[in-house]
Amino acid sequence: TVAASITHPLDLTKIRMQTLGPAAQSSSMLAVMRVSLAESGLRSFYTGLSASLLRQMSYTLVRLGSYEEMKRRMSLRSPPATGKLLLAAAIAGALGGIAGNPAGMFRYILLVRMTSDSLKRPEQRYGYRNALTGLVNLLNEEGVKGLCRGLGTNTARAVLMNVYVALPRYDFFKATLLKRRLPLVDYQFRDNFLLHFTASLAAATCGTTVCSPVDVIRTRIMSSSARASPVRVLIRSLRDEGPMFMFKGWTPAFMRLGPNTVLMFVFYEQLKNWWSSISHHR
Repeated sequence: TVAASITHPLDLTKIRMQTLGPAAQSSSMLAVMRVSLAESGLRSFYTGLSASLLRQMSYTLVRLGSYEEMKRRMSLRSPPATGKLLLAAAIAGALGGIAGNPAGMFRYILLVRMTSDSLKRPEQRYGYRNALTGLVNLLNEEGVKGLCRGLGTNTARAVLMNVYVALPRYDFFKATLLKRRLPLVDYQFRDNFLLHFTASLAAATCGTTVCSPVDVIRTRIMSSSARASPVRVLIRSLRDEGPMFMFKGWTPAFMRLGPNTVLMFVFYEQLKNWWSSISHHR
């Protein structure tokens, strides 16, 4: 929750960059943040923070806990194969997505629309004054189905994020760094803070890159009032902006996910060591 609070402004910046059209391809992260600050002040960077924390507490706890339990069961007889770990991560990601979906969908749809409103033409703006009025207007205009916008891409992103970041990729980088010495500097990692930091940062880089296309499409679906499928959004965006549109907002996304992932795994490893020491003394 601490990491989510610190990195929340980057999440808002990422959303704004992802909803920019082809006319604004050159807008940098700093330029978008300057515009946001000039228009609404510092408080605008923390829109939807409470919903973000609620989603993190449900989504993160479920996906980490379920993955570790599945990995523990698979490791009873012998070390599990990579394929089994990837399958466990995908299942854990889907479970986490389901657990965090009510808060996540509510928070993300309104957050996307409220933060990207000023980028639209006046006649296309939603004009939500706050999250409560936004929710009422959303239900009145689109019904309960409106809360399901981007559900498929949201689940796909949760599965990809679990497979490429939080779980097996972290385990993969951690095991690889322990087995091999770093070239040029001839350094051998040990199971300590530096290893946990490096492995989690590498996993975050992979995850940000792999999940970026799905994340951009999800954001654009949720920001639109029209009913557009992911395929239509993909084709239209490719035609108007080229393939690089899929990586809009990569920098703030990485700056958000990197510290979040590092803090999560550093604390996670410390908690595992603490629990092991307690269990050993019993």
